[in-house]
Amino acid sequence: MNPGIDLQGSFIQALIDLGIPGGTAKAIWMPLPMLLMLAAATVGVLTVVWQERKISAAAQQRVGPEFIGPLGILAPVADGLKLLFKEDIVPLKADPLLFTLGPIIVVIPVFLSYLVVPFGQNLVITNLGIGTFLWIALSSVTPIGLLMAGYASNNKYSLLGGLRAAAQSISYEIPLSLSVLAIAMMSNSLSTVDIVQQQSGYGILGWNVWRQPVGFLIFWIAALAECERLPFDLPEAEEELVAGYQTEYTGMKFALFYLGSYVNLVLSALFVSILYLGGWDFPIPVTLIADWFGLSETTPWLQIVLAVLGITMTLLKAYFLIFLAILMRWTVPRVRIDQLLDLGWKFLLPVSLVNLLLTAALKLTFPFAFGG
Repeated sequence: MNPGIDLQGSFIQALIDLGIPGGTAKAIWMPLPMLLMLAAATVGVLTVVWQERKISAAAQQRVGPEFIGPLGILAPVADGLKLLFKEDIVPLKADPLLFTLGPIIVVIPVFLSYLVVPFGQNLVITNLGIGTFLWIALSSVTPIGLLMAGYASNNKYSLLGGLRAAAQSISYEIPLSLSVLAIAMMSNSLSTVDIVQQQSGYGILGWNVWRQPVGFLIFWIAALAECERLPFDLPEAEEELVAGYQTEYTGMKFALFYLGSYVNLVLSALFVSILYLGGWDFPIPVTLIADWFGLSETTPWLQIVLAVLGITMTLLKAYFLIFLAILMRWTVPRVRIDQLLDLGWKFLLPVSLVNLLLTAALKLTFPFAFGG
């Protein structure tokens, strides 16, 4: 497949070709990534919220939402409008500044991470050489907002939820980073586009999930813990902490926490798809499909079809993982806080270290198979 193209450079060059000065073209580009991120993430969250309600209802043998729009698809929109018009209350003894900054610090890093997500072969906002490192660095900022929100609420349940969120994030950030480092070692790059391209050419057999099965499991477990999904929803734990760091929040501030949680889930599923499941790559090699039908990969209409199908493949892989995450909510019990920390420090951390060392040894021994 052809190498990925930086969307930013392509867009600016297209405007310059139309006669627009370079400075003006860059100024026109600047707000577009933010608007694209907001629109795509909002649509993704609305879809996931509806999907969670339907899957949860099916798991409990209920019908789920069905009257608000076709098949209840407008129910998430109704939820958003309800939260938008609810009264915004700040507790009397809370710290107003930190209380307001908490949800903002939680949401912004998640949205910024979408800058390096390649949805298709030529569809990435910024193809950074350190794309995966940027995502890990940004994800480390989110627990600060959760801890800030828990502390500023002046509520013991909120404070416990914030402390749990910080401890959980620190515990699982290291195994997650080590599993990503093993992928970067195999791909010789931290760029998300390069990692996907390194998996292309052999169809499903070339995906990293076969060469990094242990890393895949560690990454998926750590991603669920980072997203605070069951069985790792200890920071919220409604039965124990009411709602954890969200207890005192109402209106749009609560909506930001809700939005950040689902946006992070979609983001994690996309990264699993990119790092381990070939991203936009097809299970059957494109060259083989083209040979079957006697077509050339350079045919313009075929390029368009492959681009659309590539985006579809990325989203299908991501939503399959989201389906598994939702299904786990109703099939796996919540773990205790000591079990959660033991799993992260005493099991996932040493296993991820061994996996990294084994990947390095295999890369030196079998350079062709392991990206040498």
